[in-house]
This record gives sequence, structure tokens and C-alpha cells, in this order.
Amino acid sequence: MVPPFPQEQAARVCRTMLKELAAGTLTLVRTGAAGTDRAHDGVMLGALVCRDGSGSEIVLKTVSGISHELRPAAPAGDGSIYVPPVVSAGAIAAALERNDKIIHELTADIKRLKAARRNDDGSWAHPGAQEYELILRRKALTSESLQAVFALYAFHCADGTVRTLQDICRERLFFAGKYGEPALPPVGTGDCCAPKLLDYAFARGLLPVSMCEVFYEPSADAAAAGTEAASDGGQPGGARVSDTARVSDIARMSGMQYPPCDERCGVVLPAMLGLEILYRDDDIIVVNKQSGVLSVPGRGPDKQDCIVNRVRRLFPHCMTQPSVHRLDMETSGLLVLAFNDEAHRCLCRQFEQGTVHKQYTALLDGNAVRAGIAEQGSMELYFRLDIDNRPHQIWDAEYGKKAVTQWQLCGLETYRGPDGAGRTVTRVLFTPHTGRTHQLRLAAADSHGFSMPIVGDTLYGRCAAGERLMLHACSLSFAHPADGRRMEFTCTVPF
Repeated sequence: MVPPFPQEQAARVCRTMLKELAAGTLTLVRTGAAGTDRAHDGVMLGALVCRDGSGSEIVLKTVSGISHELRPAAPAGDGSIYVPPVVSAGAIAAALERNDKIIHELTADIKRLKAARRNDDGSWAHPGAQEYELILRRKALTSESLQAVFALYAFHCADGTVRTLQDICRERLFFAGKYGEPALPPVGTGDCCAPKLLDYAFARGLLPVSMCEVFYEPSADAAAAGTEAASDGGQPGGARVSDTARVSDIARMSGMQYPPCDERCGVVLPAMLGLEILYRDDDIIVVNKQSGVLSVPGRGPDKQDCIVNRVRRLFPHCMTQPSVHRLDMETSGLLVLAFNDEAHRCLCRQFEQGTVHKQYTALLDGNAVRAGIAEQGSMELYFRLDIDNRPHQIWDAEYGKKAVTQWQLCGLETYRGPDGAGRTVTRVLFTPHTGRTHQLRLAAADSHGFSMPIVGDTLYGRCAAGERLMLHACSLSFAHPADGRRMEFTCTVPF
């Protein structure tokens, strides 16, 4: 993930924490049982600088995981708040206790059976039916225990709602089109610094201003004091120290800044923020818009939740009308917005002049090869608004606006809808050279185009209950409005 907020101010707080830890005025205390194989692991320290409703600055500090906490030697005089885990170690231990004994017994039995099938020559016989049965039983109990732990997690979000981790995971699978798959996030999801800090801030109506995370290994303090040492080059949070040659590398790693992690924070932060931020600077922000969310506000109070208002909620300095292009509510993918007037003018000019490059991936509801559609080509279609059936567009060769679309078929595949039934669909890459309303949906569905609507199209095709429009803006390229450098973004297709 990219850092969702500026880092500089919070980075200064993190550097101060490192100095306090080295001086002993701040202590990293282990509150959970220490594992023998991870006794010297490093942790991430996090800081979030916020403002409350009166504009006063509040500094939040925390440490990653559930088995450590930060304790100052004296009460903080700078208004700092030390944020605890979202779920306590005790609550997690209680959730795991139900199956813990039997899982350990099964593990012991599996090890015994495995040892018994070792041949005299050192080779291994194939596992028997009893061993397979025990492995499957242990797997089911482990999954049950993890689900019990994940059920404890709920996060306060920027929009004032509280969302459970289970709901967040189910929604991610829904938008990805992976219907029916288990929603099981990585172990430790929700225990990183960023979700802890943001959960605490949003629960109290605080506005995030700056956030930063740095790696910290306690033995690095000794190295900084003159003890020569090194690490095994492991990743932050998992660098085990086994000899003095390893501690100096960890010392060099200590204090390094890291963005929120993709594996765990990438699951919860987009839901908490209401945005999946792919890039952000002082002039622009690029997001991966989820299907089902408006790009800009609509008419009426029920249509105010949109990408524009979500951006302005997180970044109050953003201009009132930051949008320079739109995606249909049901379309997902890349969207760029401007923070200021100059950036807005520059980006709008690029869209008007056709120098912005966009590509979309779609699933056509049918076999395009059998229908005789060429592998690649370009089409010119003419559409206008059907004033008697808004927001539908209809063919009008005389008064319609020209829509130019280039396409390339990517292949046939089997698509399974929410009901589990499979059917043949065609993956296609669209490159629009104009920006007309519903241009790609019409290129697919209209008789002057492919006569084959996009899967999940509520306007021009069919959409089953629990299904989404299979159209995703996967590539976007433009010149940065501040310095003219070419910015190119790609976004993984979620279906």
C-alpha cells in the first residue's frame, strides 16, 4: 500500500520515540508470552498526528501486534496517547482456548504417525488414511479457531460506521466476483499499527493529518551504543537474532519507514478509509474505485456517498469539485482526482485533448469467437440520451455523439455466477478514444456493436442477485499536472 496520509510530521514523532526507547524514557514491554523462536523479533512503531473538532493537535502512538505495549517512564506531557490493540491478547487467547488442547493432541498424533512411516533407508512411506483424517480434522479445527478470533474484530471507519472484519472480508470477495469462497484473512489482520491508530482516531471523531510507521528492534539500541552486530536480513517483524553478526543489520533497519503492509492492512484500510488509495501527493490522488459506489454526488441525500465526498472527508484541503473524469457506479477501477484548481485545469485539458490513455477489462456475456467478432478492431458508434428512459443511451446516427472504441479479445473462459452455474464468457480489453456516457457498455451490448452485453449489466444486459458489472478500469496514464512527468497506473482486475 502507499501511505494514505503525509508521513513527515508523524515521522518526526517516530524518531522521537526511537530516541526515547534508546534513552530508557520509553519502554517496550512484552505483555504476552514470548515464543522461543521469536524472542528477539523486531516490531513496528506507529504514530498518527490528528486534529480534533476544535483544531487542537493530538498525537497517537502504538506498537504492532498484541504482545507488546509502549510505556513512558513519566506521564506524557505533550498530549500523546498510547493506543492499545483493537482486540486484547486475553480475548484472543480465550477464543483460541476452546480448540487449543485438541489441536495440540492431534498434532502430537500426526507427528507420531509420520515418524512410524519412516523406512530404514531414511525414505518415507505414503501417509495412511488415519493420518490424512487427523490432518483434515486439525485443519477444520484451526479454521474454526481463526474464525472465532476474527469475529472479535470490528473497526471504526471514516464515515462514522463500525464494520466487522468478517463483513469487510465478505465484501472484498463480493466485489472481486469470487462468490462462495471463504472469507479468511491472514493471521494478525487488524494488529498492525495503521488500523489500530485509525480505529482509535475514527472512534473519537479525530481527523488524521499525518501517519508513519518505523521498524524497531530493541537490540539495535545496544548496537547504536557500540555493540557491533548484524541481522539475518529478514523482513520487519520477523528478524530473529541468533548471533552478534546479525544485530548490526537490524540496527541499520531500525528506524526505517514503511508504508502499511499489503497483506494485512490492504484488507482493512480501504474499508476503514472508504478509499483504496494507489497514489497521493500535494496535487492529485489516484484511487481504485469499488463497484457500487458513485464517482460524484448525485441528486438527493441518498446519493451523496461517493468517491469525491470520501476524498474530501479525509482531505479537507481538497477543492470542492475535484473530479476530472468519472466511472459508472457499477464500474470499478482507476480514478484520478485533483486537490487544487491548477491540477484540475491541467487534467481536464488532457482529457479534452485526448492525451489521457485508458484501458478497461470486461467479460462479455457469451462466446465472441462463435459470434464472429474479430480478435481486434475499432468501432465508431453514435448515441444520445433516451429522454424517456433515463439514463439509457440509444443509437442515433444523426444526432448522437460519436464514440470511438478499440478492442482486443483476450480469450474465452468459464464464468460462475452467484448461483454457482457456469457459462462461457469472453474476456476483452477495451481502449476508449472518447469519453461518452456508457460507451463501453453500449459497444458490447448494442446491435451496432457486439450484441453481447457485459456480464452483470443492469441497464443493457442481465444482472443476477449478488452480481456486479464485470467492467474494470485497469490502466490509466496522464501527465502529472505539476511537472509534466508521465504517470502510469495499472490496477489488478478483480474478476
